[in-house]
Amino acid sequence: MAEDEVTPEQLTAIAAENEEPEPVNYRPPAQKSMKELQELDKDDESLRKYKETLLGAGDCDAVSDPDLPNVQVTRMSLLCDTAPNPLELDLQGDLEVFKKQGIVLKEGVEYKIKISFKVNKEIVSGLKYVQQTFRKGIKIDKSDYMVGSYGPRLAEYDFLTAMEEAPRGLMARGNYEIKSKFTDDDKHDHLSWEWKLNIKKDWKD
Repeated sequence: MAEDEVTPEQLTAIAAENEEPEPVNYRPPAQKSMKELQELDKDDESLRKYKETLLGAGDCDAVSDPDLPNVQVTRMSLLCDTAPNPLELDLQGDLEVFKKQGIVLKEGVEYKIKISFKVNKEIVSGLKYVQQTFRKGIKIDKSDYMVGSYGPRLAEYDFLTAMEEAPRGLMARGNYEIKSKFTDDDKHDHLSWEWKLNIKKDWKD
């Protein structure tokens, strides 16, 4: 059997194995502005320190450019110690190119996904990275990663997933289409992008 010659029945079986239970129905709290949060409970020292950790103690006007979105997703990287070259997608340019140019990953290697992003204006709660994996048009996996809540600052934030292992074996090799989304509790679509992952027997196979 050649690479990528996996049957629809086999893909359906893989999808069933990877199926996750429906998430618990959760209603996020009402959004508050930076100013409102900074004014809350000013006399509570422990709460003040917690808010400084989340919001930062400095002046947030430096990142309040009205032309910028509140959340900017800048890069996605696959971190793998054995990769011969950086595995990175620049998400600030033309996202269409990633539908054609795939990232090559050697079968069986361990890797982490890193999402780099900025928060420019207001606190954003419940950030989440959602990834759906397709093969030959059939969805075989969906992963939801809770990123957390972040306040505005000049520097980027980095989110790392837990260590994952690339699939291995003759049936696992081939092309995968992946749909990624960076969203939050309020279901804002901060960025959606599609990219290809090519699982090979070796890095330069």
